[in-house]
Amino acid sequence: MAFPDARALLEVFPNPAPERDYEILHTAHEFTSVCPVTGQPDFATLTFRYIAEAQCVELKSLKLYLQGFRNEGVFYEALVNRLLDDLVGVLAPRHMEIVGEFSVRGGMSTVVTALYDGPAS
Repeated sequence: MAFPDARALLEVFPNPAPERDYEILHTAHEFTSVCPVTGQPDFATLTFRYIAEAQCVELKSLKLYLQGFRNEGVFYEALVNRLLDDLVGVLAPRHMEIVGEFSVRGGMSTVVTALYDGPAS
């Protein structure tokens, strides 16, 4: 698997209110990847919810990073955890939650949630 390089693709900007906990919510409604078993496309809605520390993610770069998975064979669980690891690695947030809601395939839908809580202050 040749996953996108998060550090090269994801851009950040300074948190405009680092003294306050406030929630940032981004939703990607048209995420696609490929089933590593069948090669068929997988579709998902991804939700990124976080409390920033020093930095926030720039949305165009997040979109381009996500598009890098379009032709990659990856299991849902591995994908959501990889997204969390990559974003935590770039942002070092206070808290982050990523939810992948995957479309019905074979009569079943799947929701995968990965959580990160930063070090206690």
